[in-house]
Amino acid sequence: MLTQAAALTSSLDVAQVVLYAFWLFFAALVYYLRREDKREGYPLETDGPVQPRIAPQGFPAMPDPKSFRLANGETVFAPRVEPSQPPLAARPVSATPGSPLEPTGNPLVDGVGPASCAMRANHADQTLEGLPKIVPLRVSSEFGIEGSNPDPRGMEVVAADGIGVGRVSDVWIDRSEYVVRYLEVEAGGTRRLVPTSFWELERHRGETRVVVAAINSGDFANVPTTAHPERVTFLEEDKIAAYFGGGLLYASPERMGPLL
Repeated sequence: MLTQAAALTSSLDVAQVVLYAFWLFFAALVYYLRREDKREGYPLETDGPVQPRIAPQGFPAMPDPKSFRLANGETVFAPRVEPSQPPLAARPVSATPGSPLEPTGNPLVDGVGPASCAMRANHADQTLEGLPKIVPLRVSSEFGIEGSNPDPRGMEVVAADGIGVGRVSDVWIDRSEYVVRYLEVEAGGTRRLVPTSFWELERHRGETRVVVAAINSGDFANVPTTAHPERVTFLEEDKIAAYFGGGLLYASPERMGPLL
């Protein structure tokens, strides 16, 4: 009597096995991605009444630190324990958790609300050639102001309260994007950078001037400066932009509070 060997598929549901394999693969993928997304922004901290404290990190646990080599040659690790932030010069408007914060000092200097910034790397961005990316025109002779456009250099700079604070001493450009990033304003013997999105040109009594409506003349003295006169770091860029952005809310009392 002849017998036929049974095929593997005759006693095994292949479709069901493939389905289970897919479920296992998908669960492992979700687990892996959930761990990897904890490389940034962790460990979590709670808003403690006095100082922030480390909160439970949830499931799955944080991954082991992994090294990343950046384009500038620097090596960073993630996740990493960030240094604790200094006490915030603000208090909640009520005892309800998550209540808005009310500044207790100068919010522009203290970095409260829209004046806050991220603690980015304290080195300048670079071009593909390894040169500083954002520089003033005085050190980048291959760039210039197109003839049909007004050259802001030498123009008077006026703050939101209508008071002049100085004159434009130079224009900072982006070597990679070919755009103007900052105006360099010489005020009170020091030079401050004003981001492009916070100034505009205005005709006044037959002359063109630069108007900075975000802050008042008295606020210019506290605009963050750069450590190097001819380059700006990531951290300095964030601080400068945050200062002017905070001025849109905090520079004048009438800008604060509800509209109705």
